[in-house]
Amino acid sequence: MNYTVILERSRTGYGAYAPDLPGCVAVGSTREETVETMREAMEFHLESMIKDGDEIPELTSSAVEIEVRVG
Repeated sequence: MNYTVILERSRTGYGAYAPDLPGCVAVGSTREETVETMREAMEFHLESMIKDGDEIPELTSSAVEIEVRVG
């Protein structure tokens, strides 16, 4: 499954979250580290949901970059 993940840069590194997996987040020093940490967090999150008998959420989120010209 391919989930949409939002990456946000901070003063100290990056944070990530998946809108379709509430509560599943990750942080890292670099973009690459954060992506890998998030992948691991998502796998753990989904495995835990399956183990607990929870329903896996439908994929409903997507992301797009939009170019905006100002001035």
